Amino acid sequence: MSGIVFDFSQLNVIVTGGTSGIGLATARSFLTAGAKVTITGQRAAMGEYSDVDLGGLDYHCLQLNNKDSIADFARSVKSVDILINNAGHIMPDADFAEAVQVNLNAVYELSAALRHTLSKSVLVGGASIINIASMMSYFGSPHLPGYGAAKAGVVQLTKTLAVAWAKENIRVNAIAAGSVPTSMTATYADNPYWAKVVSDKTPLGRWAKPQEMAEPIMFLCSPSASYITGHTLVVDGGYSVID
Repeated sequence: MSGIVFDFSQLNVIVTGGTSGIGLATARSFLTAGAKVTITGQRAAMGEYSDVDLGGLDYHCLQLNNKDSIADFARSVKSVDILINNAGHIMPDADFAEAVQVNLNAVYELSAALRHTLSKSVLVGGASIINIASMMSYFGSPHLPGYGAAKAGVVQLTKTLAVAWAKENIRVNAIAAGSVPTSMTATYADNPYWAKVVSDKTPLGRWAKPQEMAEPIMFLCSPSASYITGHTLVVDGGYSVID
């Protein structure tokens, strides 16, 4: 744990894809900081996640490839101060359209659906939206064109919404996450060859822990970042600065 203490007492936080990885680490961090935290996942009920401790968190099923599901969830939200658009999925070439829907379109659709509610936030510095970008926002991948295109779009969407919604008491930022071992990246993280390739290219010499993404997210949502909007913070252990 770091020495930084955040206070989000009584604020309402939504973390999409909050049942594992970066999302779960972020949700737990906000919960520890006093927030009321709602997470989303693809399973019908929280009880179906018997393999993970979701204690203290509220849960809603949300299918990001279904516009009706997004609209229904947004209508159920009565108050929100912070929205973390974390949910995403790596998909093969054949699923280009769905990859863009889940990783980009849904980010906009949910943010837009909650825009009015976010604008009412009393959070110092304004309500905060954090989008999760990726190293693939900047580097091409021959294997995941839909995911890469979507994550590049997330960076631009972050800038656009920051400009569009600044006068509505809403800040919009993103983090470009480096390599983190999660259920989504397990194919690579659990492969000794690819795990070493990433570690060797990263100046800090290792993959990140999910918590190392959660704390920069919390900073960007805090009053300490009240003059930051439209920014994508690269959190990658130096990966992107090496040729």
